[in-house]
This record gives sequence, structure tokens and C-alpha cells, in this order.
Amino acid sequence: MQYIKADDERAFLPTADNVKTLGRTYLHDGSLWLAYSASGAEFEFTGTKCSITFIGDDMAVKEEAEHHARIAVFVNNKLVVDDLVDAAEKTYCVLDSNTEEHAVVRIIKLSETTDSTVGIKHVRILGSGIRPTPEKALKIEFIGDSITCGYGVEDDLSGTYSTSNENAAKAYAYLTAQALDADHSLVSISGYGVISGYTSNGVKNEAGLIMPYYDKLGMSYGRFAGSITPAALKWDFNRFVPDIIVINLGTNDSSYCGSDIERCREFRDGYVKLLELVRKCNPGAFVVCTLGIMGASLFPYIEEAVAAYKASTRDFRITTMRFEEQSPEDGYAVDYHPSEVTHAKAAARLTRYLQELMKSDAYKNDI
Repeated sequence: MQYIKADDERAFLPTADNVKTLGRTYLHDGSLWLAYSASGAEFEFTGTKCSITFIGDDMAVKEEAEHHARIAVFVNNKLVVDDLVDAAEKTYCVLDSNTEEHAVVRIIKLSETTDSTVGIKHVRILGSGIRPTPEKALKIEFIGDSITCGYGVEDDLSGTYSTSNENAAKAYAYLTAQALDADHSLVSISGYGVISGYTSNGVKNEAGLIMPYYDKLGMSYGRFAGSITPAALKWDFNRFVPDIIVINLGTNDSSYCGSDIERCREFRDGYVKLLELVRKCNPGAFVVCTLGIMGASLFPYIEEAVAAYKASTRDFRITTMRFEEQSPEDGYAVDYHPSEVTHAKAAARLTRYLQELMKSDAYKNDI
């Protein structure tokens, strides 16, 4: 167990001996870096005091507050820190008690990968040594876009995008993992798609494709440790082996495809390639292909893609599920994104679906 001696307290490094990582993380010079939404770390200890020191990337020292990484710390499921990391280093006291307590501490990056990254430098405690929380029996990976990131969920239509109103912990993916008591990993980037990212003029946005970053730590305009970008770091798929992968892509592609049949077929064919990539990286996972919260115009082409993929590969550990479209009665977040109410409903729908799926013979059978 690695730690740094300091007076009567001990400062533990966020290594595998001390914390369980959540989602995709990268240990560099003793600091654990987070890029994708809902990435983080979790540990437990018994003691009277705990503080956590974070370090910012090059975006943290800039004045553009809308790009600062947003982090949350939960102690025994209670939110105790919710802040933007707007300095090179920030320390938060997350527990200060007169009596000894057993605490489970969860650190989550609430904002998405594009704007900024953030590092966990060390955890300082007064008490017993920290240890990783146990691995969950179920592991789920979510591949998505702004919906999965929780884009603008804490504001309404009058607001504009900012990391301060984006909260992955209030989005359907994180809520579903919590409901199923599953470890999670999110690979999601706002505006990104399968063959085209979001476009406002009908011109294909090939800069906004998810597949080039699927095997990376993330994609960010922020650099950490002086010069490192998440897109330069390959992800080791042995570090998180999902039982289920939920894909929720196509919302941004629809801005390019519209009702053009040839473009929709191009999306279908691109989706097959996405499935091939996901399967290559995750040979044992059951894949669930979803769409619909912000519209389902491309869902029939997802169904066609899944049918074509099954026919060509004889891989039947894959299925489709259509979300209900958001309702005006449930309100809208920034730029007509799902509200907290909509995310909660979507999570309930997906949770029920996955619970039934895991009881099925199709799920239990090998490829």
C-alpha cells in the first residue's frame, strides 16, 4: 500500500492498491487522471478525517469557466463536494468527525471529456489505511453522446452549455448502473456520432466520430502533466471487461442523414462497422443498441444494422431497444436535451429491460 507520511495523517496515492477505479483512468506520476464522464475512483476506510487533493490540467488555470472540469465526491452516498476545478491544485475536506466512522468515498468527474481533464493527486486520512471497494458482480459500458454525458441537465432552455450545468451522475447511464448495482464505464462525447457528428447545415461532420476515440482514454482540448492528451493514450480493454455494453448513438447522425435514404443507409453500414469494432474489443459482452430519447428516426436503420451484423457474423449476443421520446411535459434541459425527469424515466426503462435481458437464454448463452 503506497502512502506519503505527513504528521499524524497519511496521504495515500490513488493506485490500484488503494482505490477502485471507475471507468477509464490513467495513472501518471502517482496521480490518477480522469477524462470521460463519470470516470473516477472509490475507496473505503475507518477514521475521523479525510481530504482529497485534485490537480487541474491546462484548462483549469484559464478564465473560461465553462470549460473547467466539474467533480463530485460522495461519502456513504451523500454528496459532500460539487465543484469546478479552476486552479492548478485544490483540496477538499470530505469528512471531519469527532468520532471514528466507516466511510465509502466515491469520486466522480461530472463533466465530459472534451472540455477538460482532472487528476486525483492523493487522499489524506486520519484513521486506518484506505482500500479499494469490492468489484461489482455486474459491469456495464455505455457508448454515447451528449445524452449519456448529461448535457445541460441542470439548466433549462434559457441556458447555454457549460460544464457547470452538465452532470453525468444525473443522466440515464449512471442512474441505470446505480439501479443495477453495477460498475460502470462511459465512452461518450457530446455532438459525436457514427458517420457524422452534429451538423447545422447538412454537411457531414467527420470530425465528430466516436469510433476513432473508442480505444482511447478520451478526447479533450485539455492537456495534463504539461503535454499529455487523452487521445494519445490507448485504452487497455483488459482493465474493464463489461458484461453488457449499451450503445446510444444516432441522435447526432440524424442531423446529417435527415430523410435522405442514401445517407440513412450509409449510417446503417457505418453502424455495422461500429458493432464489429465493439465486438473485437469486447468478445464476451452482450450488446444492446438503443436510440430514441431525442428522436428515433434512425432506429429502423439500427435494427437493419443489427440484423445484417448477426447474419454475417452469427453473433447473436446483441439486441435493440427503443427509448421513449422525451415529452414536453417533463421539461427540457439546455438545447432541448433531456431533463432530470426524462433521464430518470429513461433509466427506469433501461433498468427494467436489462433486468429481463439477464434472465433470458440469449444472455446466458455464449457466442
